[in-house]
Amino acid sequence: MPYHQDGSRIVPAAISLVIAIACAIVLTIMISDRWHEPVLKSSNQAEHETTGSAANKAGAKLLPTDPKLPIEPTPSAPGPVQPSNPN
Repeated sequence: MPYHQDGSRIVPAAISLVIAIACAIVLTIMISDRWHEPVLKSSNQAEHETTGSAANKAGAKLLPTDPKLPIEPTPSAPGPVQPSNPN
């Protein structure tokens, strides 16, 4: 059985390649926002933007966060576990 080069395979392969490249580009654009650090705003700044207007419409108030304590308390460690069968 002789080998014949079939040109009918080239067109679907080229279409698949173009679709794959387009999907890769769209996916890269969709996740590009995760490459940048988020912009943190104070409560005063957030009041005048979308967050503040949504909070006001919902009846909530935007309050500044409490400052961190200079010395954080150490969390208490859990006690030892008692065996279920003491025998």
